Amino acid sequence: MIGAEALDMNERQIWSKVPQVTIFFWIIKIMATTVGETAADFLNFNLNWGLTLTTLVITGLLIISLFFQMSSTKYVPSLYWLAVVLISVVGTLITDNLVDNLGVPLESTTIYFSLALVVTFVAWYANEKTLSIHSITTKKREAFYWLAILFTFALGTAAGDLVAESLDLGYWISAVIFAALIGAVTLAHFRLKLNAVTAFWMAYILTRPLGASLGDYLSQPRSEGGLQLGTTGTSIIFIAIILGLVLYLTKTKKDQVLL
Repeated sequence: MIGAEALDMNERQIWSKVPQVTIFFWIIKIMATTVGETAADFLNFNLNWGLTLTTLVITGLLIISLFFQMSSTKYVPSLYWLAVVLISVVGTLITDNLVDNLGVPLESTTIYFSLALVVTFVAWYANEKTLSIHSITTKKREAFYWLAILFTFALGTAAGDLVAESLDLGYWISAVIFAALIGAVTLAHFRLKLNAVTAFWMAYILTRPLGASLGDYLSQPRSEGGLQLGTTGTSIIFIAIILGLVLYLTKTKKDQVLL
């Protein structure tokens, strides 16, 4: 019995709970951020659920999803990416509730979530001495990981809306700006030897406003600078792409990491 328990513990420790960072990771991540923006708008406005009901329902689904994700002993593409999509929607809804229901300015929400993310990273590093996603092998580290992910989505929504709306640059220009910033981070990593962990989290944060800007550009009316595909059409297209890639990764295991 002792041997079996030791073997089971070893099995839990050698598998990473998150995927390998490949081109598939970034494609699905950006798609998920876009779905987070358009799905929140679809549930809130198209189905007339309102912000409060939408937030309660999606938060409940997220809690259930995270329970199964964190109960798993290794990375499972369907569980992981379902949690990412749901946390993307919740992150958007948190910002929307603060701005639309409570009247908190976008400048303030951007600052608040930036501070919350910094505090999360500081607490994570103080406890675990690493912020590397390749070290997500325990429930404690995974809890820090998902909390950081939540704040990146909330921050990205606030920052994306701030640039696109408050600064009146428009969705397309906003998307180009955030894409250029991601490119700059990538260049800094490969050419200027920017630390890999730092580069990852900077890029991860920036993909949220990029996805939000893309989602708004595709879904919003032409009169507001969008392509008028609607939140329904945009969500369906991107969810279909995400499902296809997740099925591919589940079959090929190209993004699974054995530590």
